[in-house]
Amino acid sequence: MESITSPHNPRVKAALKLREAKGRAAQGRIIIDGCREVTRALSAGVQVVEAFVCPELNHRHDLSAITRLLATRKVAAFDVSPAVFNRLAFGNRAEGIIAVAEPPRRTLADLVLPANPLVAVLEAVEKPGNVGAVLRSADAAGVSAVVVSDPQTDVYNPNCIRASLGTVFSLPVCTATSDEALAWLRAQALTIYAARLDGAVDYRQTRLAQRAAVVLGSEVAGLSPRWHAAGVIGIKLPMLGVADSLNLSVTAAVLFYEVLRQRGET
Repeated sequence: MESITSPHNPRVKAALKLREAKGRAAQGRIIIDGCREVTRALSAGVQVVEAFVCPELNHRHDLSAITRLLATRKVAAFDVSPAVFNRLAFGNRAEGIIAVAEPPRRTLADLVLPANPLVAVLEAVEKPGNVGAVLRSADAAGVSAVVVSDPQTDVYNPNCIRASLGTVFSLPVCTATSDEALAWLRAQALTIYAARLDGAVDYRQTRLAQRAAVVLGSEVAGLSPRWHAAGVIGIKLPMLGVADSLNLSVTAAVLFYEVLRQRGET
């Protein structure tokens, strides 16, 4: 591998710009931190463009398997010094590998659902860590697809990738407007359940064993009025303490696993 020892190297400077949404939009690329995340991106067929490797900083994972996989994909890999790697790394993610890739580009038309699907919709969620945490739960609970509607954050923000443990690459995830998402859910003949503070139905009284969609909004604004439309069932989780809401990812996990319970899969 070619060595890079200067943080002023043009490749390093270009990769650093991918930490910001503006840089990702300008280059049409994303940055992926960590052995697990890079491996999951490669396994999902994500087009990795280049990788920066620093074996001295890796103490937990086997980099050799990843570098062999990069070689089979003919991905340019660069051996970088610890100083350069620490400049590139996100927070304290010094796992010895960072990759630059082209983001997957899915639309609603690309989603293929199974016979009895569960679809999650996240509307206007602001925090990438929240989106990533929901994706991690969705992966664990076998959610069929996730639609991020009216996105307020980049799905491939490094913090979203990290919080999802790289499952953002293996899950069928796409973005759309909320109007497009609602129309698509109806076209798929899904029963739509919207998690709202004013929901009239206890989540345990739902019929989530059938084809269903669960819609969740931001912690700040909740769901937009469109999710009060005819045919959308407002559901709620009981709140027995002084708090009036749960963290978005906690609510999502409760509802996803309620689906598994109702379907007899737990």
